[in-house]
Amino acid sequence: MSLMITVEQIKKHEGYKQYPYYCTGGKLTIGYGRNLEDNGIDEEEAEQLLARDVKEAKAGIKRRIDVSRCNEPRQAVLVNMAFNLGVTGLMGFKKMIANLEQGNYEQAALEMLYSRWANQVPGRANELAKQMLSGEWQ
Repeated sequence: MSLMITVEQIKKHEGYKQYPYYCTGGKLTIGYGRNLEDNGIDEEEAEQLLARDVKEAKAGIKRRIDVSRCNEPRQAVLVNMAFNLGVTGLMGFKKMIANLEQGNYEQAALEMLYSRWANQVPGRANELAKQMLSGEWQ
């Protein structure tokens, strides 16, 4: 039996759904019939998804923000925030971005902390603000 022929047949019968849905059995499902309630995803699958999402966030940032004055840890702050908020949400930090693009990292870090986001995720926000300020991994 060919595994790939079986896979293609199942794909044909299940159909692809990008977003979660409830199957006819009432189970939360995604993709080609992946039962999230009973099977979930394993850590390796989660890491693959995370790596893909991080690449997409990084590409989105580079298209919209001048990161030429940012070292890797500062760029990582933006990627982390974009992963958490979406690139569109990150773009709402207009004062932070303006300061960052001018190399004013102290004010950029303060702008991060003067936000509703910082109140929602204080541990993350404080760590990332320190990273933005110092330019060093925390």
